[in-house]
Amino acid sequence: MNAKAEIPRKTIYRLSIYQRCLQRLADNGQDTVSSDALSKAAGVKSTQLRKDIAYFGQFGTRGLGYNVQTLSSVITEVLGTARLQPVILVGAGNLGSALLGYNGFNKEGFEITAAFDLDPDRPRPVALKVPIYRHDKIAEFIKLHGVKMAILAVPVHCAQSVANDLVDAGIQAILNFSPTFLEVPEHVTVNSVDLAVELENLSYFIR
Repeated sequence: MNAKAEIPRKTIYRLSIYQRCLQRLADNGQDTVSSDALSKAAGVKSTQLRKDIAYFGQFGTRGLGYNVQTLSSVITEVLGTARLQPVILVGAGNLGSALLGYNGFNKEGFEITAAFDLDPDRPRPVALKVPIYRHDKIAEFIKLHGVKMAILAVPVHCAQSVANDLVDAGIQAILNFSPTFLEVPEHVTVNSVDLAVELENLSYFIR
């Protein structure tokens, strides 16, 4: 088992939250932050934060806390966003087009380099800067550009088939917006975003 596999998945998720907090502190000109202050901003216990960060070394100084820039740089390196990470999107319908129009990915270290659709020339609500190719060009593009990550925004009935094609072409991580469970090999990671489930979860708290 490699080092990445030994780190809990929830820890990796929390690293992204810590990174957002550190970026805000840096934007405000703050050089250091205590574990208590950072954990409060991230919404976790300080013991959990220290445990998460300890997977990657010892960075805090007793009485001073963490150096904001140093810890942010370490997390950036761990998450693999020190340089722009190429990502492709499959399914340029309404949701896919909205994701293509989002400008925040680059700021966080990700660049959607291309999109793929069964009908790449169909009219879309907004002009898109990302090129859209036919679905049968996916494997060629992935291998040519060394892409490892994909966003999946296709209908349920074809999601598994498309995921299979992505994995066969070399994709190792999929952000899945199709409301279905995807079966993938162990070396492939899938994060699923089911908007209906998220709304159902929120509705519980509306009283």
